[in-house]
Amino acid sequence: MTTTAGGAKLEAQTPLGAMSEEQLKAFLEAAKADAELQEQLPALQCVDGIAYKADAVVAIAKAAGFVISAEELGEEEIEELERLGISADTDVRAW
Repeated sequence: MTTTAGGAKLEAQTPLGAMSEEQLKAFLEAAKADAELQEQLPALQCVDGIAYKADAVVAIAKAAGFVISAEELGEEEIEELERLGISADTDVRAW
């Protein structure tokens, strides 16, 4: 949607929550496909408490170029990422 204000065009922006949700989905897909990203996920096993794990996921996502918030992360997503990290950790140790 485009509106005008003082003769300038302004594009309607995606609400932050929707953008963050899109970024979260993109990050989850990237984590499933990117071995380098999966190598960072075993660190989640070292963190106690869901809030601290959410903060760790946000930091990993940010380093990979994604913008998500801890509030957007549910326990289900964190557990999925932990499983990916366990798999990555197991694969690395197998070598």
